[in-house]
Amino acid sequence: MTYAIDAAPLWRPNPQTVGATRMAQLMQATGHASYADLWQWSVDQPEAFWDLLWDFCGAVGEKGTQILVDRDRMPGARWFPEARLNYAENLLQRRDDGDALVFRGEDKVERRLSRGELYAAVARFQQFLVDAGVAAGDRVAGYLPNLPETLVAMLATTALGAIWSSASPDFGVQGVLDRFGQIKPKVLVCVDGYWYNGKAVDCLAKNAEVAARMPSLLRTVVVPYLAERPETGAIANAMRWNEIAAVDAGKAVVFNRVAFDHPLFIMFSSGTTGVPKCIVHCHGGVLLQHLKEHQLHSDVRPGDRLFYFTTCGWMMWNWLVSGLACGATLLLYDGSPFAAGGTVLFDYAAAEKMTHFGTSAKFIDAAAKLGLTPGRTHDLSALRAMFSTGSPLSPEGFDWVYREIKKDILLASISGGTDIVSCFVLGNPVLPVWRGEIQCRGLGMAVDVVDEIGQPVRGQKGELVCTRPFPVMPVGFWNDADGRKYRAAYFERFPNIWCHGDFSELTAHDSVIIYGRSDATLNPGGVRIGTAEIYRQVEQLPEIVEALVIGQDWPPGRHDDVRVVLFVKLRDGLALDAALSERIKRQIRDNTTPRHVPAKVVQVQDIPRTKSGKIVELAVRNVVHEQPVKNVEALANPEALEFFRRRAELAD
Repeated sequence: MTYAIDAAPLWRPNPQTVGATRMAQLMQATGHASYADLWQWSVDQPEAFWDLLWDFCGAVGEKGTQILVDRDRMPGARWFPEARLNYAENLLQRRDDGDALVFRGEDKVERRLSRGELYAAVARFQQFLVDAGVAAGDRVAGYLPNLPETLVAMLATTALGAIWSSASPDFGVQGVLDRFGQIKPKVLVCVDGYWYNGKAVDCLAKNAEVAARMPSLLRTVVVPYLAERPETGAIANAMRWNEIAAVDAGKAVVFNRVAFDHPLFIMFSSGTTGVPKCIVHCHGGVLLQHLKEHQLHSDVRPGDRLFYFTTCGWMMWNWLVSGLACGATLLLYDGSPFAAGGTVLFDYAAAEKMTHFGTSAKFIDAAAKLGLTPGRTHDLSALRAMFSTGSPLSPEGFDWVYREIKKDILLASISGGTDIVSCFVLGNPVLPVWRGEIQCRGLGMAVDVVDEIGQPVRGQKGELVCTRPFPVMPVGFWNDADGRKYRAAYFERFPNIWCHGDFSELTAHDSVIIYGRSDATLNPGGVRIGTAEIYRQVEQLPEIVEALVIGQDWPPGRHDDVRVVLFVKLRDGLALDAALSERIKRQIRDNTTPRHVPAKVVQVQDIPRTKSGKIVELAVRNVVHEQPVKNVEALANPEALEFFRRRAELAD
C-alpha cells in the first residue's frame, strides 16, 4: 500500500522569513532557484559542492587543493586527501560566558556550563589523558549517561586525535564487553549511577566487573552523579572525576590537526544478530556532514538552543553535540522522557526557550496516547523545529505535532543511521511538510530507491540506496583489515552502490517514505509489506500501547511462505478478546489490503527493544522459530523475549 497524496501540505515556509535560512542563502549563493536543482548539482558535482560547503559552513582547518580522489570507487573514494583538521577544535571555537550547555537529570539535577567553562574542563581532562599515556589513535571509552562530563571527555579525547566510543550505563556487563572489548580502550570513563523515572540505579558493581575484564585499561575514572564521593575501591586503577588534578587557568587545549579520514568515533551496530560491528567514522566526514545537516537542513544558527532526547549509546548523541560547531547551546537530558508527571521534556523546552526539539517517533506516539497537549500547557514560542527518528513517524504522528505542539513549526522526520552517524533523508526549512513524508534527500547524497534488480523506481516501494560516494561513509570496521565485513555490510547486494536496508518510496513530491527495515519486511504470498504500514493502523486504536509484527514460516518447517503474526501490548487491565482481535484486523483491512491482515493476533506483556528504543522484529522472529538470539545484551529489556516463546496460539 502507498499512502494517499494529500491535497495540501501541513506546513509551508513563511515567505517573509525563509530567506534568512542558511539553506535559502546557499541557494542564492549558488544560483539555484529550487532545492531540487541544488540537490541535483550537489550530487552531479560533488567536488564543487563539498569544496563550497567547507567554506560556507565555516569549517576550521587546512582544506588543501584536492577534494576527491577515485570518485568512481565505492568504497574506496578519498575526500580532501591533503586536509588537516580537528573535529573538537571546530566545536570549541567560542570561549565566552554564553551557555555552552544546560543539563537536566530528570527533576533531580540541573547544571550549566559556559563556553569558557567547557573549554577549561576539556583542557583539564585532556592533561589527565596525556599523563595517563593516551595519544593519537588510542581509544577512550565512555560508559556514561548524557552528562556534561561525557561531552568534556569526548572533546578532550578527540582533540588529541585519540578515538572516542560510548555506551549508555543501562547496558549490561556483557553488552559493554562485546563493544569495548573489541577496541581495547586505555581509559574508561564511567558513572556511579543514574536516575530513571525517579529511581536511583547504582552502577558501581558493573563498573568494577567491566574494568576487571578489560586488561587494556590503564585508568578508570568514575563520574559522581548519585553521590558526591562514590566508593571506588572495588574498581581497578580507579579515581573520581573530581580528583583529577587542576591545570593552570590559562591552559590551552591541544588540538592535534589530523588527516580528513583519521578515526574520530567508533560506533556500534545494534548487535541483535551477533557481536556488534565496530564502525569507524572520521574527523572530516563527521564534521562536514553535521555542519551541513545542522546549518542547512535544520537551520541551526548561533544562539539557538538544540535538544535531542538520546542516550550515549545512540548515534543521535554524536549528532547532537556537533551543534556546538554552529554556535548553538546544547540542552542535555538524562532519564525517562516521561518523568515528573509525564511532561518533563516540555517543561525543559519552555524553561530554556528550546528552538529545536529532537525525539523519537515512539515518544511522539506515546505522548499522543497519553493525551498530552503541550502547545496549550507550555510556552513553546521559541520552538522552530521538531525532529523525529528511530522508526518511521506515522501520518497520525505528523497530525498530532501540528495539532498539539505548534502549527508553525518545521517537523523534520529524519532517517539515516549509526552506519553514517547522520542522515540520508531529512528536513528542509525551504520546503513544505507533507503528511507522513520525509521532506527531501540530503545535499551531496545521491539517494535513490531501486527495485530488486537495482533499477530506479518512483511511486513504488524499493530499497533505499546511495549511488555515489559521500564524505561520511565509514572509513571501515575495526578489526577488518581487508575490508571484507565492511563491503559485505553495504555493497554485496548492488556492486559499487551503498544499500542501506530501508524499504522506502520516492513520492510525487520528491520526498521519501520509509516503510521499515528491509530485513524485517513481510512477504506473505510473495508480496512485500513494510512493517510500518501495519503499525500505523494498529497503534491508532486506543487499547493498544505498542505492537510488533513478524512473518511466521507457515506451514511449520516450510521456508517458502509466511503468515503475518501481530503481537500487541495493551493498556493496563485490558485483555485481548475476539471482539478486539476482529476490530484490529478490520482496522488493518479497511486501511491497507487483505494481505496486511494478520493471521494471528496475540497479546504480550511487553515488546523487546534495543537500548535506543527500536523494536526488534528479527529477534522475536528467531524466538518464535526456536532459533537463538545471538546477542540479548543489545536489548534494553531482554526478559520480554520470553513472552514470545512457544506460544500455543502459533501452533495452528
